Amino acid sequence: MADGKAFDHVCAQLESATALDRLAARGTVRIALKGAGLDPSTTTAAQMRVIAQRVLPKELAARGVSDAEAVCAAIAKSLGTIQDAVVGESPEAVFARLGG
Repeated sequence: MADGKAFDHVCAQLESATALDRLAARGTVRIALKGAGLDPSTTTAAQMRVIAQRVLPKELAARGVSDAEAVCAAIAKSLGTIQDAVVGESPEAVFARLGG
């Protein structure tokens, strides 16, 4: 499954704002999402904003990113421009529709 728009946006912002390369940025965001029990393909912009504010600063600080709080605040603010795409039906919705 493809990664969501919010995930891709945060990774791109992180890449441009820090010395992390594409792989490191995406891995760091994936670790932050995993810690919160979220999936990169279904995470909404609102959920990603919370991750950027509360979880991601610790992950960036652990990777030696200076001023991780400011970087994350800028990323969280930029998420206001992201429109969440409508994700396909959940398995529960499909079975509910098919079952009756």
